[in-house]
Amino acid sequence: MSTIYKSEAGASEIQRRYREELHTWPVPAEHMRVPTREGETFVVVSGPEDAPPVLLLHGSGANTTMWRDDITSWARHFRTYAVDLIGEPGLSAPSRPPLASDAYALWLDDVLEGLGITSASIVGVSLGGWLALDYATRRPERVTRLALLCPGGLGRQKVGWLVKALLLRPFGRWGMRRSARKVAGLDTPQARRVLDHLVLTFTQFKPRTERLPVFSDDALGRLTVPVLVTVGGRDAMFDSQETARRVRQCVPQATVNLLPEVGHAILGQTDSVLAFLRG
Repeated sequence: MSTIYKSEAGASEIQRRYREELHTWPVPAEHMRVPTREGETFVVVSGPEDAPPVLLLHGSGANTTMWRDDITSWARHFRTYAVDLIGEPGLSAPSRPPLASDAYALWLDDVLEGLGITSASIVGVSLGGWLALDYATRRPERVTRLALLCPGGLGRQKVGWLVKALLLRPFGRWGMRRSARKVAGLDTPQARRVLDHLVLTFTQFKPRTERLPVFSDDALGRLTVPVLVTVGGRDAMFDSQETARRVRQCVPQATVNLLPEVGHAILGQTDSVLAFLRG
C-alpha cells in the first residue's frame, strides 16, 4: 500500500478519514468489494435496485467522496456505482498498470462482471473521464451514455502547473495549499471543503506521473452513444479549447459545455449531468 503513499502512517490516516466520511454518506448505500485481476476494487452502491445503472469514475488523488454533492439527486433516478479507482487514495488495490494498454478496460470488465452489469452510463472526471473514454472506445457495446468533466486524453496536457507546484513545495503546507488552489481552480469560498480535502490527501499521497495517452480522431469517431463534455476555460492541466474543438469535430452528436471562468475542478454540475443521463 505504501507504494502510492509517502508512508504507511499516511496511508492509514487517509483511509481512516475516508471511512469516517463513508459513515455520513448522504443516502443509503451498500459497500461492495469486487475481486479483479488488478486486486480488490471498492464500490459504493446507491439508488433503487431496478433503476438504470450509472458508473461513477472519480479523478486522480480522489475517491468516491467526490460524488457527495451529486449522489442524493442522481440516486433518486439511477442505481449508482461509485468506484474507487485502483492506484488512488480510496479502498481499492494500489495497482497502477500502464495506461497505454488495455489493462484498465480489462479491469473495468472485471468490475462490471462482479457487479452483475452488462452495460451502463458512465460519468467520469479528469482521469476518470480518460478511463471512461478508453472503455467506451474499446467496449462500445457496454456503454450507453458518457458524461465527462474535464476529461484527459483530448486536449494537450499542460506541464506549467507542475513547475509551479515544485517551486512551492519548500513552503510546506502553505505552499501545497496554494499549489492545489491554483491547479484545481478552487478560488471560491464555496470550494474550501474540497480544497481542504485535496491538501490533506496530497500531504501523504504520491500522484501518478505518467502522461495520459491521447485518443486518436479515429478512436473518437467510433463513439456513437450520447456524449456530454464539460470543461473549464481556465483549466491548468488540460487545454480545454482543444478538448472542445476535438470533441465537436470527431463526435458530432456530443454536447460540449465550455465554462470560461472555471478551472480544472468543475463543481455544481449535478443538475446538468442528471438531465443528460435521463435523456
